[in-house]
Amino acid sequence: MIATPHIWWLTAALAAILLADALLSIRPPAFIQNCLDGVAYPRDWWWTLVVVKLLAAAGLLAGLHFPGVGATATVGVVAYFVCASYAHIRAHFVKQEFWINCLGMLALSLVVLVVSYTDLVAG
Repeated sequence: MIATPHIWWLTAALAAILLADALLSIRPPAFIQNCLDGVAYPRDWWWTLVVVKLLAAAGLLAGLHFPGVGATATVGVVAYFVCASYAHIRAHFVKQEFWINCLGMLALSLVVLVVSYTDLVAG
């Protein structure tokens, strides 16, 4: 069974960043709007990203106490940013927002997964 994270503060930091991102996405600043418009994500659906990010942050925080939940939430966050990266590449929107926001968050979530949940990676 996958335990709770070995380095709890990495998971907590990812949760805090996702929570801040969700709160920013309620009334998105220009760089978030540019990103979503750049991949042609419909404005009527922007609220779904807020929900996904809030649920991810909640799952990460719950995973600090419940074995397996944090690893599962982290895998979900990795999958989210892999899909976001694919959307950027498919839309040919690989500007600064892609490199810093999207790939930066993908890298961070991968680091959290590998460093905090070595049980999952080790098998």
